[in-house]
Amino acid sequence: MKITTIFLVFIAPIKSQDSPEDFLAAHNEARADVGVGPLTWDVRVALYATTYANHRRGDCALKNSEGPNGEPGPYGENLAWNSGSMSAAEAVEAWVNQKSDYDYNSNTCADPLTNCLSYTQVVWRNSVKLGCAKVSCINDGGTYITCNYDPPGNIVGQWPY
Repeated sequence: MKITTIFLVFIAPIKSQDSPEDFLAAHNEARADVGVGPLTWDVRVALYATTYANHRRGDCALKNSEGPNGEPGPYGENLAWNSGSMSAAEAVEAWVNQKSDYDYNSNTCADPLTNCLSYTQVVWRNSVKLGCAKVSCINDGGTYITCNYDPPGNIVGQWPY
């Protein structure tokens, strides 16, 4: 008697870490917490983020992108660096954690020595498009993440939400 064994293997798609959905979920959770509508992924903005992240791979400096004449880039921007690995969710969490430094009543950072502008960009009500990129740093093996927002936030004299 011959017995045949059949193994069935089911392959389910695995959502890659640091996908557009991962960046969007982390951002949109913070936005929902303050009653701001969700961001959507934008391929054009993501291409800008990817180009800039690749440009910074050599030094991974936390320096905002600039236009051709040194003016600010066309999008709002948040940057993150870690000496080891860092996920999309961890980068966004670092920016959102600046909420404790933001004073909504005065629309300022609570302490002049702290920065809360990454948080206010994440939740900026008029920003509706998002594009992000993650690269490994050549100089130190760290991780560099940039997210760009269209239209940009942090407009002087305006509240984020």
